[in-house]
Formats: sequence, structure tokens, C-alpha cells
Amino acid sequence: MTALGHHLLVEFTGCDAAALADLDRVTTAMLQAAGASGATVVTHSFHHFSPHGVSGAVIIAESHLAIHTWPEHGFAAVDFFSCGPVDMGRGLAVLQAAFGAREETRLELERGPLRKISP
Repeated sequence: MTALGHHLLVEFTGCDAAALADLDRVTTAMLQAAGASGATVVTHSFHHFSPHGVSGAVIIAESHLAIHTWPEHGFAAVDFFSCGPVDMGRGLAVLQAAFGAREETRLELERGPLRKISP
């Protein structure tokens, strides 16, 4: 079966804590990442936690781009799902630069109806 969508789970480590704690910077970076990937932004919502950390999502016509940050650990978890022709790599490069991430780890999944495995 052909995949209906592609899902990237990305971990950025060694990030700039100030960048990850800044609601406006995270929001701007995520919107720029969506744009750089060629996605069509529909809406977005972000929230700053006390004492620190930001969570949010950019809803794109092709699906979504979401993030949660842990500034105290220099860590950000990003979830990028698309069922359309977007360049996720370009979008993630924007985020890596915006957060000053020293390392990036990706797990890529193909999404669609799962086939049952017979016992």
C-alpha cells in the first residue's frame, strides 16, 4: 500500500535555552519552518508554560507541525506530519538554526491503514 502521509518525530538537543523559552521566537520559527517547507498554514496556537517551556502547533492544509520545548534541558521535541508534497527537511533546517541545536535526531514513519499480522 502507498503511504497516505509521512510523519517525522524530531529531537533537537544542545539548543539555546533562551530561544526555547521565548514564546514569540518559537512561534515565529515554527511559522517560518512551515513556510520554508512549502506547507499551507491554516492556523496556529502556542502557549508559554511557567516557569518555562513552550508548546504549540501550526495546522497546515497538509496536516500539522507541533513542538514542545524544555529550555532547562536545551531540548525540543518536534512532530511534523504531512499528507502532501512538503519539504520537511527545509522546515526542520529553519528550526535547527532558530534554536541553535547542536544535534538533531529523526524518526520517520509512513502513515496509513495498518495491515494486520496473522498470528
